[in-house]
Amino acid sequence: MTTAATEETPRQRPPQESLATASGTDSGSKDIGRLIVQGTDQHGIVASISALLSEAGANIVSLDQHSSDPEGGQFFQRTVFSLPHLPARLEELREKLDARLTGELGLSWQLVEARQRKRVAVFVSKSDHCLLDLLWRQRRGELPMDIVMVVSNHPDLAKDVRPFGIPYFHVPASGGKVEAERRHLELLAGNVDLVVLARYMQIITEDFLEAVGVPVINIHHSFLPAFIGAGPYQKAKDRGVKLIGATAHYVTKDLDEGPIIEQDAIRVSHRDSAQDLARSGADVERRVLSRAVAAHCEDRILREGNTTVVF
Repeated sequence: MTTAATEETPRQRPPQESLATASGTDSGSKDIGRLIVQGTDQHGIVASISALLSEAGANIVSLDQHSSDPEGGQFFQRTVFSLPHLPARLEELREKLDARLTGELGLSWQLVEARQRKRVAVFVSKSDHCLLDLLWRQRRGELPMDIVMVVSNHPDLAKDVRPFGIPYFHVPASGGKVEAERRHLELLAGNVDLVVLARYMQIITEDFLEAVGVPVINIHHSFLPAFIGAGPYQKAKDRGVKLIGATAHYVTKDLDEGPIIEQDAIRVSHRDSAQDLARSGADVERRVLSRAVAAHCEDRILREGNTTVVF
């Protein structure tokens, strides 16, 4: 195994909202918090949360909620609020939330400081379009995250990553999957909050998912399961497809059947060659993956079983 590293540095949006502006709305101030709540729907949840935050001196900046059924369905809420001196008051606020939301209402919740950017590892093989798009968007400030490493089973993209000042680790698959995943876990342990598979052409095992301890997001073309295996765009061309798209989802032991985060599609025609389809598909994959990663890093995704609510 060789390791090539640069210097160590460690929902479909509304039409008027761009990726950049959405990422910047609640992540700049040390006094901005996000409260994520879910559980069985019942009377008074919204009022109780609002009252608790008001009692603490917080000002609600935005609030999104959803109920699958007002009579005992599942309730989801994401609240962004401003609270002076939030870092110093986190523990006090957590104690109040635990008493009210857990103790009285039986809800699960998460309190996040918006300024705490997610640490992300990007796994890639030889295709560079999704990787470079994420690196570029991070550098432009369009994604509230820090890519702390790029991991690949090939050395090919090390030269493309080097200008971004991010470590690139080549972990070949030739030594066997068990050894490769052992090395992956060594690199990731305690260093990341999210793993993104940016066209990483290796099967992720259930053992790895259980051990990694953080969510894993994957991107793939939306031809599955119709055109599986190699050359999907040629197979799609041969069948005369009229739509191509991409799907970003969380990875589970069921491979490409995990909870869907984001999807998109574009129209194509008989005039498009297989190369045209592949080029258009790469464009869709970039957009879909960046939106999915942004949603996760902004704590806008609430999971329920094999589905998601994306605010």
